[in-house]
Amino acid sequence: MEINDLVRTHRPHADAPALDPAALAALVRESRGPVLVPGDDGYDAERSGFQRAYRHRPAVIVGARCAEDVVAAVRFARAQGLPVAVQATGHGLSAATDGGLLISTRRMDGVRVDPAARTARVEAGVVWGQVVEAATPYGLAPLNGSSPGVGVVSYTLGGGVGVLARTYGFAADQVRSVDLVTADARRRTVTAESDPGLFRALLGGGHGLGVVTAMEFGLVPVARLYGGQLVFDGERIDTALAAYLRWTETVPDELTSSLALIVYPDLPQLPESLRGRHLAQIRIAWTGSAEEGERLVAPLRAVGPRVSDQLREMPYAESHTIHQDPSDPHAYDGDNALLGGLDAAALLRVAALAGPAAPAMCVVQLNHLGGAMARRGGPDDVAGAVGHRDARFALRVLSPLIGADTGEEPGTDGTDRSGAAAPRSDGPDAARATVRALHAEVLAAVEPWRIGRSVNFLFGPHGERPDAAEVARSVHDADEHRRLARLKDHHDPENVFRFHPAGAAAAGPSRRSLTTHRPAEAP
Repeated sequence: MEINDLVRTHRPHADAPALDPAALAALVRESRGPVLVPGDDGYDAERSGFQRAYRHRPAVIVGARCAEDVVAAVRFARAQGLPVAVQATGHGLSAATDGGLLISTRRMDGVRVDPAARTARVEAGVVWGQVVEAATPYGLAPLNGSSPGVGVVSYTLGGGVGVLARTYGFAADQVRSVDLVTADARRRTVTAESDPGLFRALLGGGHGLGVVTAMEFGLVPVARLYGGQLVFDGERIDTALAAYLRWTETVPDELTSSLALIVYPDLPQLPESLRGRHLAQIRIAWTGSAEEGERLVAPLRAVGPRVSDQLREMPYAESHTIHQDPSDPHAYDGDNALLGGLDAAALLRVAALAGPAAPAMCVVQLNHLGGAMARRGGPDDVAGAVGHRDARFALRVLSPLIGADTGEEPGTDGTDRSGAAAPRSDGPDAARATVRALHAEVLAAVEPWRIGRSVNFLFGPHGERPDAAEVARSVHDADEHRRLARLKDHHDPENVFRFHPAGAAAAGPSRRSLTTHRPAEAP
């Protein structure tokens, strides 16, 4: 935006405060990055992220290039009475701002690796693929997730269940320091020594306590692994599921795995081997020798012939090929359950509910947890606020969704623009209602073992649900929930950072979040 364009007063919707043109002009002068308002070139592109079902509609966007830009943005928002949302890649956007201020951090992309200390320092907009690339020459690896395009900061603030999670724990457990801009527009460097309470809260419960501008965390000595997928077709799914559950009871902590159930649509965009098929994919990452890996996976191969068997020794730089997550932006909604246990009958029920007869496409993923994730504390022996470390599994459900308010129209063949099958309905609200009813039915099958939710696997505005309060409480146990609420009241008494995956955008300072805001992304 040019300063000369600021003679007009911006009022994006009836309930939003009018912006002071002089203050907006000052923000433009003070910011190294772009400042955009509705109607500006680049506004729509800047507010859009990976998640296409929901999109921010802010009164102002600050495309931050440095921490000073974030300070200026928060100071402006406070003066103008605007709530603040943050977005790097937008993978996990949950509560979108309508009329607030959006800080886009994607230009803050610096990465620095210290091979002697085995640490990496990253700015707020860095994605995991950048860190893997920077660490690989030193034989080191971060505790990244399955997708190289997911942002580091939000993933880590939510805990971070990664490729090596059972061996090395949550990504949050490796954090050494966090650079933060709090709601009073002050820059702080938070460590276990400088502010133990705030530091602990940031590691697994830190969304909504400020805007993270940089983070330093430990790297682990992993240069290669044995991993990939075993894929079974529909007629062997029941046998594969039962075998997988038995197998998870026997494997060592150095083996991290997950199971995915996918009904692929019959579309020409897909490889012939996938079209219209119901498949079970078992994903494996083993940090020991390939020979021992072969021995460990033998019970899974004994299930029978595979559609594909991609297990191999690989450099860690290829770890993203294990899950083969989609890289193109698309519209989706999802929920999850952390489980204290699970039996085969319940898992078979999940597979049937989400199978070919389901009213909408539903991707199911079961992550085997435990191992180092169950042990509290990282390199500095600081236990973060990651919830429900005693969970044995995470069951995740995700469905493609025709986008609402994104400008994305459904394809004429009943797909969204990603090519995924979308539920047929009378509109996006009905589509979301269809998939949420399906997700609720699927997750009800595991209710006897449910102990909570993972904040990183909540996709979509769950704060609008009738049970939104229960969703918010499910992320942490009651004592942790109260501790985080007290810190929120202390560091953000006016609820400036009010957008988070377990709750709706608050109507004002009187509606405080008991869980906290997450920048719009996740693994």
